[in-house]
Amino acid sequence: MTAIIAIIPIILLFVLMLGLKMPGHKSAFITLAATVLLALFVAPAMGMMPEKFATASTYAVVWWSLVEGILKAVFPILIIILMAIYSYNILVESKEIETIKQQFTSFTDDKGILVLMLVWGFGGLLEGMAGFGTAVAIPAAILIGLGFKPMFSALVALIGNTVATGFGAVGVPVTTLCNEVAPGGSASAEAICETSAFAVVQLSPLFVLLPFIILMLTDRKAWAKNIALALWTGIISVVVQYLCARYLGSETPAIIGSVAAIVAIIIYAKLFGKKKEHRENERHFTLGETFRAWSVYLFILVFILVSGALCPPVNDFLKTHLVSKVPLPVIGSTFKFGWISNAGLMLFLGATIGGMIQGLSLRKLMIVLARTTINLQKTVVTIVSLIALASVMNYSGMIGAIAAGLVALTGSFYSFFAPLIGAIGTFVTGSDTSSNILFAKLQANVAGQLGMTGTSSFYGISGTESNWLVAANTTGATGGKMISPQSIAIATASCDMQGKDGEIMLSAIPYAVVYIILGGLMVYFGI
Repeated sequence: MTAIIAIIPIILLFVLMLGLKMPGHKSAFITLAATVLLALFVAPAMGMMPEKFATASTYAVVWWSLVEGILKAVFPILIIILMAIYSYNILVESKEIETIKQQFTSFTDDKGILVLMLVWGFGGLLEGMAGFGTAVAIPAAILIGLGFKPMFSALVALIGNTVATGFGAVGVPVTTLCNEVAPGGSASAEAICETSAFAVVQLSPLFVLLPFIILMLTDRKAWAKNIALALWTGIISVVVQYLCARYLGSETPAIIGSVAAIVAIIIYAKLFGKKKEHRENERHFTLGETFRAWSVYLFILVFILVSGALCPPVNDFLKTHLVSKVPLPVIGSTFKFGWISNAGLMLFLGATIGGMIQGLSLRKLMIVLARTTINLQKTVVTIVSLIALASVMNYSGMIGAIAAGLVALTGSFYSFFAPLIGAIGTFVTGSDTSSNILFAKLQANVAGQLGMTGTSSFYGISGTESNWLVAANTTGATGGKMISPQSIAIATASCDMQGKDGEIMLSAIPYAVVYIILGGLMVYFGI
């Protein structure tokens, strides 16, 4: 009975967003209000409250859990989201995004190679750098401009924007996932690296399968080429992403992995692809023009790498200086935020320097930043509400009650269904990050109830058992991204297919189902 009551906020979120078609920010805020009421009056009456809060005021527990959720939402999640979108808006403002588009369409006449380059390589890079819809909107729009059909462009963009989303927007989803289950709300670098690596391992077959599907949708007759290119690109992608995840953390796998995929596709095109026909009006860009166009992403990458685990002295200095600590009484945790070590600052510095190289004044850049901030009002409400909701559910015992119910229902087969939980979260919220916020603690609690508290080997890779199950949430969440209403809406707008949302979703559902089942099998057989 307690599990049924505890799951009411999640069901309510479903009903508001999918049933009543209510906007995400309104749905999230109303659900938060309902969750607070349940935590104040129902959870204590039904004995859900954890024993450690037996003598504490229920109002105090709920209040401080709300404070923790708000702090987590702003520092650093919303800051990173803001700076990620700011970086993309700079390219639009300087019009250098047009140069980037032209460069991607100038090296081959092979449609399969071109489509894979745009939706897998460039799309993955956009997801790693900016995320939040750019990786669907830009590739799909370019494909239509090149003469591809709108439905095809929307579908391949959605399929391509999957595995990279776990590490999108400079690793926010996995970093958030780890922080949600970490003592004190701040995960260690080791835990983030391990969970990131687990996510790549669980997704590994999809690194080959998805490029193959994209290529087959482009040209069903070229079986041999499609298999060879999918294997070559997929293996390069998964190896590079695993190494980045295992040794650098969550910030770089999608970025460096996508760059590696782009290089791999270019090499294949040079060796085996159709030769590009020369056109009189074709534009050739100089090295200086190329540097100018890519300067925003280049400097972001440099700052992220220099401040990350790749440079331990710099990383250690940043993480130990200008760190704010906010004690949260009653719930017994301390919120920490590094003002000079967070990825949001690196995005801001790289984007701003790159924008100035592209000819924008500092004043113009600040106008772009202000405009981006204003346009994110609804996103702010959504993210803050969802993170606060997850925090309240956790401290009031609702997450624990749901976990107990799931274990009782699925038993030893729960690990197979763990990615489905993450996929449902993304389907409802449209965000891998939000899914991880909603269900990270649930996955960790289930791991505890299943006795997954030690270390083990997963496909030959040693690590913490609970982190393996927690990683399954983001594994499933990346699949749910393919069919989330928000992603579908972005594809619909980019492809000028207003009113065709249902058709696009129906075309993507079979691929999403296969994706989630395969993820579940990888998680289940890895234990």
